[in-house]
Amino acid sequence: MRTYWLLVVLVLIVACKGKDKAGDKGYLQTKKSLAEREKDNPQGFLTITEYDKKALFGIGRQTIVKGTVTNIASVCSYKDVRIKMLCFDKNGNRVEEHEDIVDDLIKPGASAGYRAHYKLPKETDSIALSIMSATALVDSTKK
Repeated sequence: MRTYWLLVVLVLIVACKGKDKAGDKGYLQTKKSLAEREKDNPQGFLTITEYDKKALFGIGRQTIVKGTVTNIASVCSYKDVRIKMLCFDKNGNRVEEHEDIVDDLIKPGASAGYRAHYKLPKETDSIALSIMSATALVDSTKK
């Protein structure tokens, strides 16, 4: 009877060790597929928030647009983020369009500031910012 229980315990120990190795492969495979998703779709993992808009009166009447680009990805870092700014009038018609690039490296969970100066038309009532594209960098040294 003791031999039987000893044999059962030995089989369980060997079986558990085999599952750990399979679990490590599964974890690495999941991490790899997550990195591929984040690399293929940077717009899904980058958000932009406009937090200030001021019209400066005087020579040139410039508008300063400030915002924050945030990386919500888990594995990928992004750089060369292309931002599109659309300007609308009171009726919702687009009156102007601009594109900018944020050169900073934005690591997972980090943010980068965005600031632009433009001379916008007088009829500009609202501004919308969106992410067009970005270059994804996967850090393969992290495990």
